Amino acid sequence: MNRVALITGASRGIGRGIALALARLGHDLVLNYAGRADAAAQTAEDCRQTARAAGHTIRVEPCQADISQAADRQRLLDFTRAGFGRLDLLVNNAGVAPAVRADILEASEESFDRVLAINLKGPYFLTQQAARWMIDQVREAPPGAPRPKIIIISSISAYTASINRGDYCLSKAALSMMTKLFAVRLAEHGIGVYEIRPGVIATDMTAAVKEKYDRLIAEGLTPIRRWGTPEDVGRAVAAIAQDLFPFSTGEVFNVDGGFHLHRL
Repeated sequence: MNRVALITGASRGIGRGIALALARLGHDLVLNYAGRADAAAQTAEDCRQTARAAGHTIRVEPCQADISQAADRQRLLDFTRAGFGRLDLLVNNAGVAPAVRADILEASEESFDRVLAINLKGPYFLTQQAARWMIDQVREAPPGAPRPKIIIISSISAYTASINRGDYCLSKAALSMMTKLFAVRLAEHGIGVYEIRPGVIATDMTAAVKEKYDRLIAEGLTPIRRWGTPEDVGRAVAAIAQDLFPFSTGEVFNVDGGFHLHRL
């Protein structure tokens, strides 16, 4: 029986990279998306082809849901339960940047509410619901069965101050604490919770600032002098999904080219 992974924000960018990495391992996939049905359908097909090339047969189903909305979160989990019957891995990846980058002295409450609802409130309560289901699975599982896992995709913005997108930084810093909270709460059930902290990753979200980061990377912003890719993040998720860290929980995995290293 294939393991089942639910990935939020899976149609493009980092979420797509994660989906392809898990397809390569032979996971069945629920690909959540908010608005781009065409991109989700293409990612689903690419995942099927990737799995076949690796010798696996998998099921991949897109599911539209706005995770900032309680009814949509419930529908997403109901879809997963009805279609797959289990959940082995939840990847909280969906997130947005502010629609307009604005100095924190000028930024609007509207932007704050939107960013925090999608980036923090949605993952928090989706994880709460998924964790209850995972606990039931653990109780019913035979001894030695693989335990479910939860991964939270945060950002170097969890600790790096960007004064023109304060709402985004706050949401990512809160996700870091969320990882710790759920890791402590779920450890007794053998459910590991992990934070993956990407750095400068080439996606649609960063396309608008490509020239800026091309220059900064060339000047040594990161010890590894290149952009990160969704595939880099996908590899980190795949490592966790393969039970390679059975004595770790609440851990932060930096996928940032060494950005987090203090240097003189």
